[in-house]
Amino acid sequence: MRVSKFLSRHLRHHPEDIGLSLDAGGWVDVDDLLAACARHGVVLSRDELEFVVESNDKRRFAVEGNRIRANQGHSVAVELGLVARQPPDVLYHGTVAANVETIRAEGLKPMGRNDVHLSSDVDTAERVGARRGKPVVLTVQAKAMHEEGHEFRLAENGVWLVAAVPPRFLQ
Repeated sequence: MRVSKFLSRHLRHHPEDIGLSLDAGGWVDVDDLLAACARHGVVLSRDELEFVVESNDKRRFAVEGNRIRANQGHSVAVELGLVARQPPDVLYHGTVAANVETIRAEGLKPMGRNDVHLSSDVDTAERVGARRGKPVVLTVQAKAMHEEGHEFRLAENGVWLVAAVPPRFLQ
């Protein structure tokens, strides 16, 4: 878990903190990543890195040949190359009660990330919300949003991404 969090931080938010530069698609050379990790006290072999990638229950990372990236959740500018897709009729967002009033007034915003993250099932949304306390699950009228021209993309790990969710589409 410690390694997964370290990788998430540096592949999604602060690659420069360990001397990395992501390419336009968010990719970095695995050897460069392993060397940067070692310089910052996280010594990993290629096999250990692959184990972290493969065993991550949220499938946060993708490896392609000798490069790796986070599947979604970036706060740094990257173009993941995900095509727009028709979402299911409804999607879900997990949060905590303290956020609900603001969300109902302002909608869902990316809050420092590039996109709002949505789940296709209630259980996943509950787990996401539970990371910060007692979860509240909001239902997003994704089909109606799509029909009004909002673009949805599906990350490799099953997370739906959208720029924002206006309040009228929330229940």
